[in-house]
Amino acid sequence: MEFVKAFLVGGVICALVQLLMDKTKLMPGRIMVLLVVAGAILGAVGIYGPFAEWAGAGATVPLLGFGNTLWKGVREGIAQDGILGIFKGGFKAGAVGISAALVFGYLASLIFSPKMKD
Repeated sequence: MEFVKAFLVGGVICALVQLLMDKTKLMPGRIMVLLVVAGAILGAVGIYGPFAEWAGAGATVPLLGFGNTLWKGVREGIAQDGILGIFKGGFKAGAVGISAALVFGYLASLIFSPKMKD
């Protein structure tokens, strides 16, 4: 049942983002930034944490979850290092996910040999 819930929650988030892309003139990059900032704000307010615990991977994998992860890292960084933690915390919290995305993206490019569109 946990997988079904994650699939449904992730699907609803993706459907809402697709509607935002279709119904507004916002560029995809701005929508991505909006999602990360929204995840950080919802985490700061205390809404996203309980939602992510309930929804599982359906809420932690999308960009909203990345924003929440950055917020948690900044909060922990401030607690440990003071004002310098604002800068260090986000990098420390997001480093593993970003590194994994780069490594697996590179490996996929080696396996599938992508080509430019004409």
